[in-house]
Amino acid sequence: MVKRSFFVSQLASFRDTRLIKVVSGVRRCGKSTLLELYRRYLLENDVQSKQIISINLEDSDFRNLLDPYKLHDYIKAQLNPKMMNYVFLDEIQNVNDYQIAVNSLFIKKNVDLYITGSNAYMLSGELATLLSGRYVEIHLFPLSFREYCSAFSGHVELSRCYRDYLLNSSFPYTLELAEREDGKKQIRNYLGGIYNTVLLKDIVARKRVADVLMLESLVRFLFDNIGCEISTKKITDSMTSTGRKISVHTVENYLSGLIDSFIMYRLGRFDIKGRQHLKTGSKYYIVDPGLRYFLLGSQIGDEGRVLENVIFIELCRRGYELSFGRIDNAEVDFVAVKEGSPSYFQVALTARDKTTMERELRPLNNIRDHNPKYLLTLDDDPPASYNGIRRINALDWLLED
Repeated sequence: MVKRSFFVSQLASFRDTRLIKVVSGVRRCGKSTLLELYRRYLLENDVQSKQIISINLEDSDFRNLLDPYKLHDYIKAQLNPKMMNYVFLDEIQNVNDYQIAVNSLFIKKNVDLYITGSNAYMLSGELATLLSGRYVEIHLFPLSFREYCSAFSGHVELSRCYRDYLLNSSFPYTLELAEREDGKKQIRNYLGGIYNTVLLKDIVARKRVADVLMLESLVRFLFDNIGCEISTKKITDSMTSTGRKISVHTVENYLSGLIDSFIMYRLGRFDIKGRQHLKTGSKYYIVDPGLRYFLLGSQIGDEGRVLENVIFIELCRRGYELSFGRIDNAEVDFVAVKEGSPSYFQVALTARDKTTMERELRPLNNIRDHNPKYLLTLDDDPPASYNGIRRINALDWLLED
């Protein structure tokens, strides 16, 4: 089991606060495992087992607790009145009107409450309404490159590990499947299950999609165009030109479903000189490159945009607010803001060619502030600096704490 220390520490930072801790994320990214790891952390840090109440509401053993009042009464009967009680409710969406039980448990001063649920039922907007703003959301991603590499004992060649990370997927369970004799087939079947479940349960059912084939065509288009600036109209026109006539409204509806399910992420545009976010222009990135290879095949190329996708997800994981920048008709891949301070990132597969290096550095050189600027590539060269712009091997950067 990979020690997901970063996310465990996030949960620990909110321990015993008057907030409901909600773990969200794409299906099979490890939400239940994270709660298990956190329970172990509590037991190692002065919490007794009798203080922990853990219920997985997908387990048939708890089928009689799918009524919110029965769930509340069951937990209340187990609470220790003289101690803090740590209550874990996994897959809470299986309880009808779950907010009744959750809000009632929350107001008890000796309850520290943690919940997870299918992303289709745990959207931020709905949580704000159902839980009355009493929660903090911990957004979980599949394994980072650093976490993925940590699963292998001894020395592992980074380039090989990166290749497997892309092709085999960053979903945690694929590490176990990869060890089997028919691992590649097992992983492909597993990714197919995730993909179909997200489409059918989280999007088709929720958005009442009538034309599933049209939705799949849109997904293929987006997967094939990760990191490209596209508008809903461009998507509509491109799909219509290939014989899949679709309206802008339908595209917007499908896009919201993909983003709500956390299988895709939208990146907006930022005017660096004007210091303002722009309404036009968007890019889309996928939560896991392995899903892209599953759907489109491993011979599709575009390694540079795949690397950009990996960097995007890692910046999200590290807590940055992201946009892509425009300055003097040049593009900065990522404007990454944390605690009000921006950093700027360019990503390229290689920058050894002089012309490529000049092209990648130009937009960063045009930024006149003194905030950190980075060029990340897969070139296996020593780190260097160009007018304060740090060039770093992307895999080394991904392995940083």
